[in-house]
Amino acid sequence: MGNTQEKPPGGGGGGRLDTATAGSGTRSRDTGSTEKTQSQTAPEKGFANGTQRQNSPAGGKEEQGRPAVDTSYLDAPAGSLPPHLARLKNEGNHLFKHGQFGDALEKYTQAIDGCAEAGTDSPEDLCILYSNRAACYLKDGNSVDCIQDCTKALELQPYSLKPLLRRAMAYESLERYRRAYVDYKTVLQLDTGIQAAHDSIHRLTKMLIEQDGPEWREKLPEIPVVPLSVQQQHREKPISIELAQARAARAAQEEARRKEARFTLLKREGNDLVKRGHFQEALEKYNECLILKPDECALYTNRAICFLKQSRFEEAKHDCDSALQLEPGNKKAFYRRALAYKGLQDYLSASTDLQEVLQLDPNVREAEQELEVVTGLLRQSLMDNAAHTPRV
Repeated sequence: MGNTQEKPPGGGGGGRLDTATAGSGTRSRDTGSTEKTQSQTAPEKGFANGTQRQNSPAGGKEEQGRPAVDTSYLDAPAGSLPPHLARLKNEGNHLFKHGQFGDALEKYTQAIDGCAEAGTDSPEDLCILYSNRAACYLKDGNSVDCIQDCTKALELQPYSLKPLLRRAMAYESLERYRRAYVDYKTVLQLDTGIQAAHDSIHRLTKMLIEQDGPEWREKLPEIPVVPLSVQQQHREKPISIELAQARAARAAQEEARRKEARFTLLKREGNDLVKRGHFQEALEKYNECLILKPDECALYTNRAICFLKQSRFEEAKHDCDSALQLEPGNKKAFYRRALAYKGLQDYLSASTDLQEVLQLDPNVREAEQELEVVTGLLRQSLMDNAAHTPRV
C-alpha cells in the first residue's frame, strides 16, 4: 500500500466516508459525516452481490438456527456506478465503518480499476472512490498514498471538502506544514464550521512562526480562492440527518466544555475570596456556580462558610442540609451545621452533629474542641431554664 507513514493528528481524519456524489456543489460541513446519494431507488429484494439469496426454511433464518446476515446494504444505489461497482463501493464503506481499513481499501481499489475497465468516467463517483481510499490510507498511516489519492479526487472535483481535509492531515503528519496550512485554509473557505480545521490552523501557525520566523506568510504556497458560487452551493445544500445529529452532539460537547470552564473559574474565585475574608463576594460566586451545577455538594458547604461568617445561621443550616442530602456522610456539612445550630442556640442539635463528625473521623480536633464548648453551653442553658421554671 505504499510507504507507511506516521498517523496524522486526529487519528485519521474523517471517521466516515463519502457514499455519494461529492462534487464542487456538495455541502459537507463535517468530514466525519456520510453524504447521501442524490438519486436513491429501492434495491431489488432477494439480491446481494449479484446473486439471488435463497429463502431459508426457518422463516428468514439459516438452517443452523442463526439469524441470516443482512447484506441489503450492498445493493444500495451509489451515484451512477454500475451495480457491480456500486456493490464494491458499498462493501468498502461497510468494512471501513467496522474498522477493517485494509479490506476496505481493496474494495475501493477494485471499484476504481473496474471503472476504467467498464469505461465509467463519472468525475463525481471516481472522486468519492479516491477520497474513500485516501481515508483508508490515512487510517493506516500511509500519508504519501493518501495525498496522491486526495490530489486525484480534487482533480476530478475541485474544492471537494473531504479530500482537502484528508490531504491537509496527511501533509501535517509528514511535517509539510505550509501545504497543510493552505489546505486547511481552503477548507475553511468552504465551511467555517469545521472546528478541526480551526484548531489545526492555530497549531500550524505557531509551528510555522517557529520554523520560518516573522516572514512565514511569505513562504506559503498560494492559497486558492474558492469561487463564491461554490461556497454558496456548500451553504445552501440541505444537510443529512446524520450530519445534523453529529453537529448537535458537537455543539452540546462544546457547551458542556464552556460550562465546565466557567464553573471552575467561578469556584476558584469564590475560594480565593473566602481566603481573603470577602465573604459576600464569595457568596455571589458560589450562587453563580450553583446555577451551573446545582448538585455540587462542595458549593453548599463552601457557601455555608460565608453565611456563618455573616451570622446568617438559618441559611448556613439550610445549605448544610442540602449538602447532606447529596452526601449523607459529609464531615464538613455536619461540622458547619453544628456551628449554625450553635449560632441558633440549639446546643443539643449542635452536640449531636459534632458527635456525628467524631464518629466519622475521631481525629477532627476542631470538632472535639467545639463539642466541649457546646456541651458547656448546653449545660448552662439547662441550668438557666431550670432556674426560671417555677416550682409547684
